[in-house]
Amino acid sequence: MSLPHRRYLLVLSLVFVVWWALLAIAPSDRETWLIENALAIAAAALILGYNRSFLLSRVSYTLIFVFMCLHQVGAHYTYAEVPYDAWFRSLTGFTFNKLVGWERNNFDRVVHFLYGLLLAYPIREVFLRVADVRGFWGYFLPLDLTMSTSMLFELIEWGAAEIFGGDLGAAYLGSQGDIWDAQKDMALASAGALVAMLVTYALNRRYQRDFNREWAKSLRVKHKKPLGEDALAKLMREAK
Repeated sequence: MSLPHRRYLLVLSLVFVVWWALLAIAPSDRETWLIENALAIAAAALILGYNRSFLLSRVSYTLIFVFMCLHQVGAHYTYAEVPYDAWFRSLTGFTFNKLVGWERNNFDRVVHFLYGLLLAYPIREVFLRVADVRGFWGYFLPLDLTMSTSMLFELIEWGAAEIFGGDLGAAYLGSQGDIWDAQKDMALASAGALVAMLVTYALNRRYQRDFNREWAKSLRVKHKKPLGEDALAKLMREAK
């Protein structure tokens, strides 16, 4: 963490490129790999494109890096076929699923939880530094956005499955026959984000001197007059 921010981002980027290249070799299903990588490449381009005007903390870059690396594992094998059970058996002699009582491949569920756990803090940093939110809203809005983007991703999965259909659509959807798969994925992402925000809340409450004052101020009414039709009428009068 002693590296300058841009150099730290460069190091993480180089490591990720190597990881990405290794997992790009002979994936289980090339078409699924391409679909899974579309959003990942867009996210990486966005982060690198804004690094000069909007540099995140090293903590945020690390959390994003870990999530992106895990996503590449899911893209390489397809999420429903990641052989974590075989890896665990080779090390211990028994399967991880048997140890914890799972009956399906839950790599996708774990990554959905980690989506919330790992990305809620970088989202919070963006809200604090761009929207200048404070107090309660600095914890609620990252949770809210994580939940809504998780829902959006489930809609994208649904749309892709409808468009591509067949084995490709089923592989990308990865529901493994569970009719509540989308709801469980969204719930796990929300739970991960909630844990992240509760930890952040606890640390700030412990070390931030003006925590209570900032929290109370964030919940006060800032504008006494109603909006809606009153604000619209005012805009129309001012436009004349």
